Amino acid sequence: MFEFDQYLGFLAFLTILTIGFWLMIFLLTFVVPYWLFGNIRELLKEKRAKKKAARNA
Repeated sequence: MFEFDQYLGFLAFLTILTIGFWLMIFLLTFVVPYWLFGNIRELLKEKRAKKKAARNA
């Protein structure tokens, strides 16, 4: 069976794997969509401001 240092190494591996898994889930479901929609919204806001400035000039 496992010796104690192998057991600790295995637990460390599982911990890092689990943290990586949940970090990827978090990034793909929250951070990336938030970043994309925020950039699209700012781009549209800039285009509207540019049209408004051209219309007023």
